[in-house]
Amino acid sequence: MTETPPPLPHERYGRTRLPATTRRRVAFALGVLVLAAGLVLALIAYQRFEGNDVEGTIAAYQVTDDHTVSVTISVTRKDPSRPVHCIVRVRSHDGDETGRREILVPPSQAATVQVTTFVKSYKRPFVGDIYGCGTDVPGYLVAP
Repeated sequence: MTETPPPLPHERYGRTRLPATTRRRVAFALGVLVLAAGLVLALIAYQRFEGNDVEGTIAAYQVTDDHTVSVTISVTRKDPSRPVHCIVRVRSHDGDETGRREILVPPSQAATVQVTTFVKSYKRPFVGDIYGCGTDVPGYLVAP
């Protein structure tokens, strides 16, 4: 005669474990949920930080005299119908920034345009370069 053992008290031994197949299903479901949450987070981060709306690079510069540099920049925009502003600067031989100028790049048909400007320097200039570009055009650069 076989008798079943009496049930154990839950207060002393806790509840019984789930069967192995149920534990595997729960683990699989949690893994899929974590993977889906990671993919959603990666998609949101990619859309938010995918790149700049505008990018400026130095195309050329020429030291014209002891206090002036001609700087040519290439500006690439995702939306060429929007105006952008760029900051170009002059640096001396020791690397100090000795002059700076903000320029307005007006809307155009082409995604990439070149703009040339002259930047004054308070020391003998060595190189002209670009500090950066942005889509938030200050009010003082926009024509009234």
